[in-house]
Amino acid sequence: MLRVSAQISLYPLRQQSLSLVIDEALEEFRRLDVDVQPGPMSTRVSGEEAEVFAAMRQAFLKSAARGDVVMVVTVSQACPPSEKEDSA
Repeated sequence: MLRVSAQISLYPLRQQSLSLVIDEALEEFRRLDVDVQPGPMSTRVSGEEAEVFAAMRQAFLKSAARGDVVMVVTVSQACPPSEKEDSA
């Protein structure tokens, strides 16, 4: 099992309510089996690789259904540390 973290920034374009799109994306992350840590400029999502990528896809599709959107993502398997590093 590969655990990953993703730092995600979502930019709704030409939409009347930016916060509505972002809030719906956060709801989608929370609905799926990932840890969600919202921040002022980005959100960190952590969990099993398959769940994190599925959550990002669903959040993007839900956001894109409302209008134009840009999602910027940085993914790492080094943050959080692997289980081997946790036990050291």
